[in-house]
Amino acid sequence: MNGTPPAWSSSPVRVGLVGAGPWARAVHARVLAAGPETQLTGVWARRTEAARETAAPYGAAVATTFEELLDGCEAVAFAVPPAVQADLAHRAAKAGKALLLEKPLGADLPSARRLAEAVQDAGVVSQLVLTNRYHPVVREFLATARELDVAGARSCLVHGAFLGGDFATTWRLEHGALLDLGPHLLDLLDAAIGRIVAIRGTGDPRRWIELTCEHENGAVSQASLSGSVNVPSGITRIELFGSRPTLVFDSAGLDQEEPWPVLRREFATAVRSGVSGGLDARRGLHLQTLMALALKR
Repeated sequence: MNGTPPAWSSSPVRVGLVGAGPWARAVHARVLAAGPETQLTGVWARRTEAARETAAPYGAAVATTFEELLDGCEAVAFAVPPAVQADLAHRAAKAGKALLLEKPLGADLPSARRLAEAVQDAGVVSQLVLTNRYHPVVREFLATARELDVAGARSCLVHGAFLGGDFATTWRLEHGALLDLGPHLLDLLDAAIGRIVAIRGTGDPRRWIELTCEHENGAVSQASLSGSVNVPSGITRIELFGSRPTLVFDSAGLDQEEPWPVLRREFATAVRSGVSGGLDARRGLHLQTLMALALKR
């Protein structure tokens, strides 16, 4: 973060975690337990032993049912496949719990829409784990980009995680890069250039998909997505072209730990104030709508 944030003066937000897979263990549980803005109060997963392994390092409770988890927290974080999230987060919203949501909101547009509507109807706080958006370097890039007159852009988000390992999961292999990586890159293009109002896709999301986006200000951008290419490390790169010198964002060399304290502080602040920020369920629905449109031929 730029500078040291002021001391957290409110009580920590009591957060229950749904999920006990690699991402839940590596990020959600660790970050939420670190505080001081949040406290990891419990973990629930369909495999009780996995939940126990996730909760144990932080002294969190292991919930035997989803309802038990809800009873012990005021906010719920999700680290589960999108189809599971859409169902359980809908129930959590109806129970009045604030939501820390993974992207995408759901496995398809109808389920994402139902979740966004449930959040709106319940009036609960929601926030998306769009990791890039909490990084100070990305925020500086976006602030500069918004001052430019962009005519066109090209971008890519590619890696090889689907080729094997912890993140070659069933839903990622089934749906491919558009559903997993698309929210990240489309969100950045939309935020940097202007709202995307039309989109076309070509290719196979399970191998390589190319997107052409038309923005409300007339700019056109290209986005390349793949999780199935053999590269030494993931690549996220955006180039903005216009009447001024090209503006480039490249994720190479970024400290990947920097976003998490920012995300935690902003989520806790939203919960305590009762007001969601811009990266909420409505934002997730916009991104899911774009992805659905991209798949139409």
